[in-house]
Amino acid sequence: MWPRSWGSSGLAYLTGRPDGPPDFSRANVLGRAGRVAAAVTARTGVAVDAAGLLTGRAALLGLSRGGRVSAGGATRLLAARDDWCALTLSRPDDLAAVPALLRADDVPEDPWPALAHWAATRPASEITERATLLDIPAARLGEAAPTAPRIRRTGPRAPARGVPGLLVADLSSMWAGPLCGQLLARAGATVVKVESPRRPDGTRAGGRAFFDWINGGKLSYAVDFDRAADELRELLAAADVVIEGSRPAALARRGLGPGHVAPRAGRIWLQVSGYDDQPGRPAFGDDAAVGGGLVGAGPEGPVFCADAVADPLTGLEAASAVTEALGRGGGELIRVSMAGIAATYAALPAEPSVSPCAAPPPRPPAACLPAAALGADNGEVRRLVAERRCPAC
Repeated sequence: MWPRSWGSSGLAYLTGRPDGPPDFSRANVLGRAGRVAAAVTARTGVAVDAAGLLTGRAALLGLSRGGRVSAGGATRLLAARDDWCALTLSRPDDLAAVPALLRADDVPEDPWPALAHWAATRPASEITERATLLDIPAARLGEAAPTAPRIRRTGPRAPARGVPGLLVADLSSMWAGPLCGQLLARAGATVVKVESPRRPDGTRAGGRAFFDWINGGKLSYAVDFDRAADELRELLAAADVVIEGSRPAALARRGLGPGHVAPRAGRIWLQVSGYDDQPGRPAFGDDAAVGGGLVGAGPEGPVFCADAVADPLTGLEAASAVTEALGRGGGELIRVSMAGIAATYAALPAEPSVSPCAAPPPRPPAACLPAAALGADNGEVRRLVAERRCPAC
């Protein structure tokens, strides 16, 4: 059952070597993701298509499988002296740090051959430790253990409730956190996408279709986290759900962490990180998936599984955790790690990598609302906050 649906979904098309057949070894991933999506659907009444969430970006951007090069192109699987590791160079700062990583004065414009040669002479643990010190996203294959969302009671509960009418402050960026926010928006929440005008969500500068798909229908609120921290804190105090994916210390030093915001009965605070035991460690969907061991397992060694698969899986699991918490009355801090979620899916039984089933490319998701321009809804957001602060005014 699962190999056929894995193939028809486009996930097999995105997994495997570019010069070889599609890889069906992780077909059971879709089965579990489908069950989580069904639970979210049952709680919200909104149809959630797991396969569409996992393949949507690739379909919109026309991505294909690259074997040991991620579908998006920014991450590579490198053979270390004793294992495999993944390295991501998606940001200008990552590329700028490569000379320090290699301890070289001069690095070619294409650094990957030099990185592959360097990695082959070192243990994977040394590679990931050094890269992490330089703030480069990196992971050793299978280093993370399966980790379910961690839930801690932090405040008073409210009566059990659904999603419609909630105010959600979405401080996250890229894919996992914003996907959770998008699912809540589709279920009837008012979701405010919070960005710094000095450092907006990096996906704004990428494929616009992907940014619209994940952020369409949200209000856009642009605020300087340093100069207008008090204003942002008021939004967080008014919110029923807060989604954040930044390093906890970055919010804490501005007085914007969950312990700094005025309590609100039933508030749910969701923290998305790369690694459960290292919340400040940088991570993206492809390297976090490798850290969790979620890779294609063909006969010639590991290849990337789908497209940045830890991101949509984490967003889906986070949405499930938040909607479940609403039924308990909230008042909780939920921590979700991408590598831990990937490891949970990697622990599922593997299937044979080769199947006679067809593997067509993924289908683009349905048309969506265009995302708002940066800061387009600042006035509306301030009105909502004032209304919640003084309902009778």
